[in-house]
Amino acid sequence: MALAEDRRRLTQRLTVLRVAIGVGFVLLAFGFWFFQIVQHAQFKEMAENNHQRTLTLRAPRGIIYDRTGKLLVENRNSFNISIDRERTKDLDRTIRVLSTVTGVDQKSVKDIVDRHRREPAYRPIVVVPDATLAQVAAVTARRLDFELPGVLVQEVPTRQYPDQDMAAHLIGYVGEASEDQMKDENVTTGSIVGQFGVERVYNKLLMGEDGARRVVVNSMGREIRTLEEVPPVQGRRVQLTVNYAMQKAAEDAFRNFGYNGSAVVLEPKNGDVLTLTSLPAFDPNDFATGIDRATWASLNTNKLRPLQNRAIQGRYSPGSTFKVLIATAALEEGVITPERQIFCAGGGTFYGRFFQCLGKHGSVDMRRAIEKSCNTYFYTVGDMLGIDRIHKWGELLGLAGKSGIDLPNEVESIVPSQEWKRKRFKEKWYSGDTVSVAIGQGMVDVTPMGLAVMMATVANGGSRVVPRLVKASDEGKGWQPVAMPPSPYPPLLLKPETASVVRDGLWLVVNGSGTGGRARIAGRDVAGKTGTAQVISLQGRERARGKTDQDLRDHGWFVFMAPKNNPEIAGVVFAEHGEHGSSAAQVARHIIETYFAQRDGLPLPVLTPRPPATPTTPVRAAAVANMAAIAPPEAGQGDTALARRSRTARFVAEPR
Repeated sequence: MALAEDRRRLTQRLTVLRVAIGVGFVLLAFGFWFFQIVQHAQFKEMAENNHQRTLTLRAPRGIIYDRTGKLLVENRNSFNISIDRERTKDLDRTIRVLSTVTGVDQKSVKDIVDRHRREPAYRPIVVVPDATLAQVAAVTARRLDFELPGVLVQEVPTRQYPDQDMAAHLIGYVGEASEDQMKDENVTTGSIVGQFGVERVYNKLLMGEDGARRVVVNSMGREIRTLEEVPPVQGRRVQLTVNYAMQKAAEDAFRNFGYNGSAVVLEPKNGDVLTLTSLPAFDPNDFATGIDRATWASLNTNKLRPLQNRAIQGRYSPGSTFKVLIATAALEEGVITPERQIFCAGGGTFYGRFFQCLGKHGSVDMRRAIEKSCNTYFYTVGDMLGIDRIHKWGELLGLAGKSGIDLPNEVESIVPSQEWKRKRFKEKWYSGDTVSVAIGQGMVDVTPMGLAVMMATVANGGSRVVPRLVKASDEGKGWQPVAMPPSPYPPLLLKPETASVVRDGLWLVVNGSGTGGRARIAGRDVAGKTGTAQVISLQGRERARGKTDQDLRDHGWFVFMAPKNNPEIAGVVFAEHGEHGSSAAQVARHIIETYFAQRDGLPLPVLTPRPPATPTTPVRAAAVANMAAIAPPEAGQGDTALARRSRTARFVAEPR
């Protein structure tokens, strides 16, 4: 009985085993059929891909020109050395050998690889951008010897800035796309995109379309033949509104006279930017292939802030240049007539405090007040206007807020109002504050771009312009204008009398007995206004003497338009620590002379080199001494010591 039971169980087990084996063979046969017949095409492609590679062909970025056709930015060919992890059996060994043959620090190469480990293995990692010919030769030789089969040498287009740091803040620079940019710009890892300036704002115009090349490689990864190639498409050519000769003239003049600072020159009729300068600057070529840490650190720790675009990111007290706004607003609001005279005995008392004027100008009307930069006159007129009407005209003339220029990271110019002070400081506005603001001190802080827009608006009769930098683009069919959005500002026409009186006063500043004589050009009818902006109060300067290495000298401004009656250009020069507005005026003179010489087909003006500073004399102090040698001292300058002190003083009176 037991024996029969054992046989029955054995039979059952053998049956189950036979069934299982049968099912296994059926499944195996089905698998062979499925993989060899149903998925034949897919696996055939995968097999072919074992000996095929698709290489990305980077598209060159578009070339950038100035308005006259002068080349500003181009491309050059360079070589990148990359590691292809799919073809690298021993990554650590590859890193060691590659570091040895290229002379690059092994830790640096390993850090680069580690940063990209999460990316797909088929994407090559660039470890030596812009490699030298010696590095390329060393790697290529060892690839032939099969020492570095997973290392690629790729020729790629690289950005080149022929004039190095000229117009650096305007043009900007490029760099490898960040994670956010890869999402926003829809680009792949390793793509080079604009990071600053025009390169960033107009990146879509300047970027081309990458191509691809499909090649056959042998078991060692060596290319045998090309199966298919889709050539890259270069980005569009872009023409800026900038005038190369004027841009160079501005930067040459700053360096010749020993100043840092900013200059902005506009076409009043349309807002085209002819010049946008910020010094000190940086070399965009340092960013073209990936800036090294030492250079990046030096730029960020430099006390002179070379990465700051002073034209749109620097905010300063405007000094007496603000009197252009006060004069325009007062005439338009009808609070004063051009002929009304105000007596200046060296200052005036407002709300129980005496506000000083540098000179005793006697009775002056609007034109003479502008010419002499009489603080007493503008204290009085500003008080008559009140701060809210001053703010209103700051907005109408384009000085308050942002200009809207097509550059990133612009800051707002501040022309205060009662509401602004309540929100900012939780305090009410005092009338004494208005008296200080009336001469461009106190709580008013503006960018050079804001003052340039104000001057362009006054020059064209009241239509606020929006500065623009790009004029046209070309994708192979010739230059086509780049459409700009319509101006958000309603047209405003100044009264003919207002424009005439303000221009007359500004003309006298340069061509009469005013403070802008260093901008005078025979036959060009330059009209302008100087200004001095305090860096620190006089009391603070005394306390800081010998305790800081910070440059505490005042800044110099000069705003201008030319010619007077039909202005073709308008703008501003800001001489950082220039001490007087005349410092900026002489820089402006060279820019204006260059404009008219180029317009009339005359030889461009040449600056007379200044003698070097002595070891005991700072460079800018020597420049001031040189200026004194070629022009008389400024008479009647309206930026007084007390006006400068008003920036930090608190005047308490009834709100107004």
